[in-house]
Amino acid sequence: MSAFVLFATFFILIFIGFPIAISLALSSIVVLLMLYGVSGLDVMADIMYTSVAKFTLLAIPFFILTGVIMEHSGISRKLIDLADALVGHFKSGIVFITALVGIFFAAISGSGPATVAAIGGILIPALVKNGYKKETAAGLVASTGSIGIIIPPSIAFIVFAVVAGDQIPISIGRLFIAGIIPGILLGIGLVLATMYVRWKDERKSTIKVAGEKKGSLGVRRERASAKKIGKSFLDALWGLLIPIIILGGIYGGIFTPTEAAVVSVFYGLFVGMFIYRTLNLKKLYAIFVDASVQTAVIMFVVSTASIFAYIVTTERYARDISDLLLGISENPIIILLLINVILLIAGAFIDAISAFYIFVPILLPVILHFDIDPTVFGVFMTVNLAIGLFTPPVGLNLFVASGISGSNLLAVSRGIIPFLVIAIIVLLLITYIPFFSTFLPNLLNVQ
Repeated sequence: MSAFVLFATFFILIFIGFPIAISLALSSIVVLLMLYGVSGLDVMADIMYTSVAKFTLLAIPFFILTGVIMEHSGISRKLIDLADALVGHFKSGIVFITALVGIFFAAISGSGPATVAAIGGILIPALVKNGYKKETAAGLVASTGSIGIIIPPSIAFIVFAVVAGDQIPISIGRLFIAGIIPGILLGIGLVLATMYVRWKDERKSTIKVAGEKKGSLGVRRERASAKKIGKSFLDALWGLLIPIIILGGIYGGIFTPTEAAVVSVFYGLFVGMFIYRTLNLKKLYAIFVDASVQTAVIMFVVSTASIFAYIVTTERYARDISDLLLGISENPIIILLLINVILLIAGAFIDAISAFYIFVPILLPVILHFDIDPTVFGVFMTVNLAIGLFTPPVGLNLFVASGISGSNLLAVSRGIIPFLVIAIIVLLLITYIPFFSTFLPNLLNVQ
């Protein structure tokens, strides 16, 4: 009965419009009162405190702060200029630019919505100017922004490692390196989806671009000179060095992921204040306020989700649901497909951090039962939840892209369909071919 009350209350609260964190907290409070009476509230306070008082989670506010610093310092503009110099001469250059910048900025921010906000204001109007529909432009940027939680450094991977660590030790460094190939694969898939949409639109009409009638979307131009490419590269180099410093330091044994996050903050401040000279005390105030608000939201979700996860684990709901899944089939192909369906549906309604706390205790025992590498599970679960960021009705990237493009949410949701299809195909490849997630960690001997 308590399990039914927990999940029923949670989903009812979500569907009537309560925020995820509040839904998690209220449903947990109801069950704690059922199980322990008023003393259950003391249990709740202890769990909320201990869940965020972890050294590993300190990396989250520092990585968030790094992303905000680099956003305000103008690195997104410099990354776009570099991508434009490299691939802007292609007919579909603006699409390649969007994918490249999405991957580059993902490696700096570690956040999906932050990536959309940073690049969308520049690239959505550029895509529209090149003849793409607003909803297609918003769909591409929203889906590309989701790569932010897959490419390292990734806040999602940090949370997954913390939650899964209650059952089996998982290296954040291994998860980081495992996310590189899947993130690039998703970026390539989104480019292909955009080119398909372009081809389909080309067949329907001739679009007027830059004052000339073209029989196709996009405008060819001369290849950038080596001098221009070199200048763009040097301008963007300081931003591009951030993921290299972070990953190099972690895998070189110089510092832990948490220490790497702190190093990245000081590096970002140095670049913004003394190299680009775009940061001043007034901007620093806005940066710290923005990063503090983002951190507070995430940590509140972590604390409330931890109560939910505590109940699911201690009351053995996780074990019972895991046994139920294993009772459906002993075929790992079927079980993995079922897990993906569950996560895709969940990702459309709840954020990644909440999903980790709810589903990892339930699904990880199933994964271990089939002797599947937990790193592979962490990657394909994160890709699932990345897809959720641009899946209607609650995909956060959709709201950000919709606001930037000026299109209503329904139009952007329709435009996102080709990107959803290709993203699910990439997800299935990552799920059933572990090579994509394990090749780099094994090659570099990252445990």
